[in-house]
Amino acid sequence: MPTMRIKDAAGYLGVSDDTVRRWVDRGLLGSSTDEAGRMVVDGFEVAMVARAHATVPEVPGGIVSSARNRFVGLVTDIKADQVMAQVELQCGPFRVVSLMSSEAVRDLGIELGSGAVAVIKSTTVIVETLKGES
Repeated sequence: MPTMRIKDAAGYLGVSDDTVRRWVDRGLLGSSTDEAGRMVVDGFEVAMVARAHATVPEVPGGIVSSARNRFVGLVTDIKADQVMAQVELQCGPFRVVSLMSSEAVRDLGIELGSGAVAVIKSTTVIVETLKGES
């Protein structure tokens, strides 16, 4: 299993280094020592903690859908011409950009600062790895 330094785990979890150390002390995360004598944590355990502590905003209106990738956010930019529009959302730490018709923007009442849900249903997901992590 890959291991990572405390500071890297903290970055992935969105918490401070001290919080990760407290979680190790409380047994939420296991730790070991790397070749350089530094405390490291198991990458899979960090992923499971991230999953368990994820707070997903509730989708407004109780909408039910088969799409599992739903990002609730705020509209931060709209670039529109007569036919097409590019709508940018800030969904937590993620920037999501959608291309749609300008008519759809008008019909949906999308404007800067309005709340929106980006729904992504795709058969293609590209996964990249980070060099130097082990």
